[in-house]
Amino acid sequence: MTQSVLSVRTPEQAVADLVGILDLEQLDGDLFRGAPSPNDRGRAFGGQVAAQSLMAAIRTAGEGFTVHSMHSYFLLAGDPMAPIVYDVQRIRDGRSFQTRRVAARQHGRDIYYLTANFQVYEDGYDHQDAMPAALPADEGIDMLALMAKGKEGEGAALAREWAAVEIRAVGNSLFGMEPDPARPAQQRVWLKIAGQLPDDPNIHLGAFTWASDISLLGASLAAHTLDSSRVQMASLDHAIWFHRPFRADEWWLYDQESPSAENGRGLSLGRVFASDGRLVATVAQQGIIRPPRG
Repeated sequence: MTQSVLSVRTPEQAVADLVGILDLEQLDGDLFRGAPSPNDRGRAFGGQVAAQSLMAAIRTAGEGFTVHSMHSYFLLAGDPMAPIVYDVQRIRDGRSFQTRRVAARQHGRDIYYLTANFQVYEDGYDHQDAMPAALPADEGIDMLALMAKGKEGEGAALAREWAAVEIRAVGNSLFGMEPDPARPAQQRVWLKIAGQLPDDPNIHLGAFTWASDISLLGASLAAHTLDSSRVQMASLDHAIWFHRPFRADEWWLYDQESPSAENGRGLSLGRVFASDGRLVATVAQQGIIRPPRG
């Protein structure tokens, strides 16, 4: 058995590690370096790269500006054992909006691009979708505990890597949800950071971005298989629209669906609801989903 590069961590230790990787080192002006987050899978977790890129963009935004959207592409697999450099370009500085572009580089190559838009608060129209009915988090399946039972393999490695989050699955199109021919691929999970975060809203944005990459692509398999262990999966792009403030260390419902899967790719959309019913974010991701071969 290959020895894990990750020691067994308590949730508190894992959350402290997460806060640590969100605290970037400023190398020069708009140039930052993010600490690595070692894992047993041989490639950096996409949520880590996305979160650190967003934190780099936030560090260059003007006072009073809050991120309202980010759009990004995963270009190359990152090395989980090496730091990543984040080069921020100031695309626009307006009175109401600011735009930043971030190139994440490692070993001399660009591995990820992010564009983030910021806005000052203003009054305006307000409406939202209603939160769907779902089992409460404490009645869901503890996905990390289930994955950790495997002891070895991708699932166990992810359980160790994702120790900073709690995940409770409450149903998908193949199990626990009423079939809907109009929306054949759906799943719902509750998530939250597994310990208390500092009150800084930017840390909550970064921690949520880190966690938003967990489980979403799996919605594109919800119409096809309950066992994704033999499916090749990799994120291609990731987008988040931030609607309303919330805490990432309190339960949020990730209501996910996949409107299309084709040509070895799956598209997944996620609506994020705080436990009080507020729609706080919308997430979109497309990724590779290659079925087992041979």
